[in-house]
Amino acid sequence: MTEVTVDRASASPPRQAGRALVLHGFTAAVLLAWFVYSLLVPAYQVPGPDVVARRMLGFVTDPLQAIQLGISLGHVVCAIAIAFVIGAVLAFVAHFVPAARLLIDSRLTPFLNAFSGIGWLFLGILWFGIDDVTVVFAVTMILIPFAAINLRAGLEELDRELMELGLSLTRSPVRRLVKVVIPMLVPYAFAALRISFGVAWKVTLTAELFGGNAGVGYMLNVARQEFDTETIFSVIVFILLFVACMETFIFRPLQRRLDRRYGA
Repeated sequence: MTEVTVDRASASPPRQAGRALVLHGFTAAVLLAWFVYSLLVPAYQVPGPDVVARRMLGFVTDPLQAIQLGISLGHVVCAIAIAFVIGAVLAFVAHFVPAARLLIDSRLTPFLNAFSGIGWLFLGILWFGIDDVTVVFAVTMILIPFAAINLRAGLEELDRELMELGLSLTRSPVRRLVKVVIPMLVPYAFAALRISFGVAWKVTLTAELFGGNAGVGYMLNVARQEFDTETIFSVIVFILLFVACMETFIFRPLQRRLDRRYGA
């Protein structure tokens, strides 16, 4: 009952209007400060927001820039998919195979979680060269712990009564997995996906910057060499807005819907 009251209060129009005013006011203040500062320093150091905005339109209107953005998005999607599969395997093996639990929970997962992303990138360059495989490899190795830890937590918190009910209704492990276990893991899987998406973009830009031959990070590397500050700022701001819009308009509403449906 308390949660419902808080939710309704937070959804009241005056409070929403106040929050929107604060947020938009802060954004306007930042843009104004950026614009004023760009007038005081050389353009090659800090270009104005109007110039950056025009350059950002190239990601939509310029086919070459759109292709680079698509390549980076492909790197992100591939890395998330591979990391999710590997993380799910690790989580399920650790949960259902007691002999492997200590190895995965106490050794493998902490090792992957602590290993530096730059370290994976340099190893990828040594093993695969400077190409797409290196980028996907580095991003995947960083994302595996996010999937493994979230799914492992979900498996530990499975409803025991529902598990016993599923066991009484069918003896097929596959059917119990599909009908009982996986639906209860959906909120945890989506949380892992939500976290991985934001982290993946950060790692992908770095991986493409040093170990890629295409993508938005590669564009940053070329712009850095040519002192093209406008492109550097446009890439940074565009990715920031893209990830923020995905979080606000897609991931958060879906997370709330999943939480209501599965009672998370």
